[in-house]
Amino acid sequence: MDAGIPVEVMMNAALVDNLAKVAKDAALQHGVLMRTKETPNSSEVVTYTSFTLFPTPVPRAAFHQALAVQTHFNTLVDKLSQDPDFLQEALTSTIAVDKFTAGLFKIHQQILKEGRSQSIVLGLNRSDYMLDQREDGTSALKQIEINTVAASFGGLASRTPELHRQILQVAGRLEESQRILDNNPAAGMAGAVAKAWELYGSERAVIMFLVEETQRNIFDQRCIEYELWKRNIPTTRKSFDDVRKTGSLDQDKKLFVDGQEVAVVYFRNGYMPEHYSTEEQFWDIRLLMERSLAVKCPDISTHLVGTKKVQQVLAKPGVLEKFFPDQPQVVEQIRATFAGLYTLELGPEGDKTVAMALAAPDRFVLKPQREGGGNNIYGSDICKVLQGMTDSTERMAYILMDKIQSVPSQNFLLRRDFPLKITDCLSELGAFGAYVRHGEDMVMNECVGHLLRTKSSEHADGGVAAGVAVLDNPLLI
Repeated sequence: MDAGIPVEVMMNAALVDNLAKVAKDAALQHGVLMRTKETPNSSEVVTYTSFTLFPTPVPRAAFHQALAVQTHFNTLVDKLSQDPDFLQEALTSTIAVDKFTAGLFKIHQQILKEGRSQSIVLGLNRSDYMLDQREDGTSALKQIEINTVAASFGGLASRTPELHRQILQVAGRLEESQRILDNNPAAGMAGAVAKAWELYGSERAVIMFLVEETQRNIFDQRCIEYELWKRNIPTTRKSFDDVRKTGSLDQDKKLFVDGQEVAVVYFRNGYMPEHYSTEEQFWDIRLLMERSLAVKCPDISTHLVGTKKVQQVLAKPGVLEKFFPDQPQVVEQIRATFAGLYTLELGPEGDKTVAMALAAPDRFVLKPQREGGGNNIYGSDICKVLQGMTDSTERMAYILMDKIQSVPSQNFLLRRDFPLKITDCLSELGAFGAYVRHGEDMVMNECVGHLLRTKSSEHADGGVAAGVAVLDNPLLI
């Protein structure tokens, strides 16, 4: 049976020290890069993106399970985005207390009222999982969340396989180096964007990456741009403020920004409240783009599907069956990945959730309707938050989820300005999905790759961009 990296390799201090030096240079060579915090807008000052020295063992069955179910999640997200009644019912309580989700929902309602301008739908998402260790010693793949907007690291995940192959070859572990899987989500994601651009039907129109003014993770995005350039598809990078200054719609609702017609708006921004810094102006810009003929990735309804409240509602009995009425096997595949998810709405069911969380806070995660990492609440902090709003509508802005109990593995995390030491680590597996629908026809629906991120077990929350997790590769066992 395939195994992970032997203990004697990981405990060889001289070897590890040499490999770390080689690895950092290799990361620069292979383009596993990020701008430094000190100069976030300068591409002249870059560093390697944090990563593990060795690939992490991942059970083969769980890995393939995550990839196999991804096309069903693509279909589910698309079906949910087309069901305004479902979104209304699922999010009514949330939008009453969560200003940001309410802002998104207001735009969604306005677009429904006016009618959608574009029949082409482009979805790029990432479903994230961890392995839950059960009492009988077996493990089960459980979903943490599905990201329907700005799903990141598809670009850099395309560069890391060669990085770990090179490290293992230098370590003399040729057999393990050959087991590093090929992975190119950047090409698959770009393929979906290219298909949407092609269906839009104007060779002069550009794909607009909507990005933040201050962007450290530009190289991850550039990987997708490079794939589009290979296809001779023009791209541009603009911020909300750029669109505010130079964006407009013509009489046919075509979107023009800085004089260029936009075929696809690819949101790598706009998923956190702070992205709408000038409040009404940036909300108006989001509405302008949603009204336009440009293909939105994601459109506003698909963005809403990624909320934690929708995740919790989907876990209720009978909900999945509504969207897959004649496909019990699909329902079973999706539901098998669900952890326990519980409502915090006012009423007996929500009260029961609160009591359960206060009695055993270490068993749960309290999740707000936020993306970007670092927002979840754990342990005794759950008690502090819930006790402050036990009978208040404020609690409806959150959901409660079972905490996934993973078994740590050991690895070295290569992070700039951090000492090199063996660390107990937890890993999170992501599967990238890409789909394109044109009217009623699903013209593309694929799982286009994977992502493994690893962090020290001492950290409860936080991603790569937040400086907590690091990039990794699965070594299937």
